[in-house]
Amino acid sequence: MATRASIETLLANCEDALRFASDQYQESSLQEHYNGENYTQALQQLESAYNELAKMAQSANGQQREQLHRMRLQLQQAQNQMMLHDH
Repeated sequence: MATRASIETLLANCEDALRFASDQYQESSLQEHYNGENYTQALQQLESAYNELAKMAQSANGQQREQLHRMRLQLQQAQNQMMLHDH
């Protein structure tokens, strides 16, 4: 079973990845093609966070799985937004 601290740490890491992705998305809108490396790094962080959530969900209880699912939806939305962005 996943501990409360491990869930909180993972969710904090996911929020950090979302913030970084949002920053890179905004910056990319301003700089167009000059921010490619950071943009790619943001996408990689989102993917990594998504994979960690999937692993953690296997050992989580029902309430924790619900938290992880909500975060997973946020990560997917950010990934989709970044992938569809004309970067």
